[in-house]
Amino acid sequence: MFSDVIRHNKVVAGILAFLRIYIGYQWLTSGFGKITSGGFDAGGFIEGAIAGAGGENPAVQGWWAAFLETVALPNAELFSFVVMWGEFLVGAALILGIFTNFAALMGITMNFAFLFSGTVSTNAQMVLITVLLLVAGYNAGRYGLDRWVIPFLKNHNPRHRRKNRDVVAA
Repeated sequence: MFSDVIRHNKVVAGILAFLRIYIGYQWLTSGFGKITSGGFDAGGFIEGAIAGAGGENPAVQGWWAAFLETVALPNAELFSFVVMWGEFLVGAALILGIFTNFAALMGITMNFAFLFSGTVSTNAQMVLITVLLLVAGYNAGRYGLDRWVIPFLKNHNPRHRRKNRDVVAA
């Protein structure tokens, strides 16, 4: 029942649009701040997260610190680019309501990466709201560009058209 309401109700779609725009604004402003600062470098953050894996009560799990040390830190320039542009683009997509599910999935992935790295901030709140957007599916983007983009893509997908043709022919 809950999933039916969250996935199909138009009033809920309006509430989801508000939540989607709120989360999108958080991502957009964070990414924009990093892009326009001219000197964003994720290296310091990554080093801090690696350091958080030590001590008596580590904030970062060892497996995540190993990933950060062996993959992220040597490629800090790439991760800096991906983080700042990822935040900005996820925010823009959520605000516009275009490819909402994919944008929410990428946003929650970044949130979990920040949480795994020992940063709490608003990430837990953003995860909770993003889970609602993901559960809602198409309804989360109903009052956004997905309203037109998703049906357009479905109608112009050759595989989808072939299935429709087969149904009509039968």
